[in-house]
Amino acid sequence: MLTLSVSQRLELKGRAHALKPIVMIGNAGLTPAVLDEIERSLKSHDLLKVKVMHDEREVRAGMLQEICTLLKAGAVQHIGKTLVIYRPLEKPIAKAPKRPRGKPLTKKQLAGRR
Repeated sequence: MLTLSVSQRLELKGRAHALKPIVMIGNAGLTPAVLDEIERSLKSHDLLKVKVMHDEREVRAGMLQEICTLLKAGAVQHIGKTLVIYRPLEKPIAKAPKRPRGKPLTKKQLAGRR
């Protein structure tokens, strides 16, 4: 399980505020399919929200702990039925190469820009 400092958690909470839940855990609980989906989401996003449809707080806290332990992630926040999970990306996503520019402007076209 990844441990986060207080300042890291505060920064991540701020980033997570605008996010919408990506994964929802229903009545079946934390199944292997749900864990696979969270794993896939963490490969493309370093920070994600998970919505849990269970009423008991202790059960939700246990799910957060289990997710973080199994997926080597860090628990950022557990507020209500929403869990916020963080795991740094393994390798940064490469940016798309810049496309070549068109033909350079002629003197006449440049004069018209003034």
